[in-house]
Amino acid sequence: MRTLDEHRSLIEEHLGRLALAGELGGLTDAMRYALQGGGKRIRPALCLATGEAAGAEPEVLLPAAVAIELVHTFSLVHDDLPALDDDDVRRGRPSTHVEYGEAIAVLAGDALLAQALDLALSYGQPEVARELARGTLGMIGGQYLDVTDGRVELVQLHALKTGRLFTAAVGSALWVAGVPEQDQRTWRAFAADFGLLFQIVDDLLDGDGVVNERGVDAAWAFAEETEEQARANLAEIPADTVRLDELVSGLSMRARAS
Repeated sequence: MRTLDEHRSLIEEHLGRLALAGELGGLTDAMRYALQGGGKRIRPALCLATGEAAGAEPEVLLPAAVAIELVHTFSLVHDDLPALDDDDVRRGRPSTHVEYGEAIAVLAGDALLAQALDLALSYGQPEVARELARGTLGMIGGQYLDVTDGRVELVQLHALKTGRLFTAAVGSALWVAGVPEQDQRTWRAFAADFGLLFQIVDDLLDGDGVVNERGVDAAWAFAEETEEQARANLAEIPADTVRLDELVSGLSMRARAS
């Protein structure tokens, strides 16, 4: 079984040699700029770790994993736009719309999403593409709630805006690995817990979201409860889930390091 660092290396290599649609012309420069912005690649790493635990080879999982990262990057490019979060800096460098202009950023985000679906469809079966599409729709629905309804419950918002793409990462891997739908329930429960834990940790680091809603102590207790539930679900999965457990530990360590 590969280490998480080995998984991330595979992801970076695949992203680096990814063939983007020729019709896009110079737009691919903005797309690659967005993709090369760094980050921990936690969503595609989750996809690879899940699929390998379920019996698939990482190389077979790479198109699904990279498709997840393309969707995530699309969401960041669009979220940074002035009409949404209006962020000029992303991971220490100019956001895509600052570097290339708003019109190019919109098109680059659109193209990243379409390229992701093209990758998901490369499996020749509909389940992976359907998983990606549903995850993307959930994420967009969460973003819509975020910009239109300040009264929405944060757990509901996090489950959509953040959690659905994590669920898609796990679900896509299960389909590639050939796990029957009736055997996916516990895997998906883990994915939901993992996505929620990821967002709670982000809120703790930023001092907003759940922290504002519940207070610091209650937010920490919520994180610990969610982490415990994620590990409980992992314990029920009849597979070697050590890499998934390491991903959970990584979130916990990130929160405590602050």
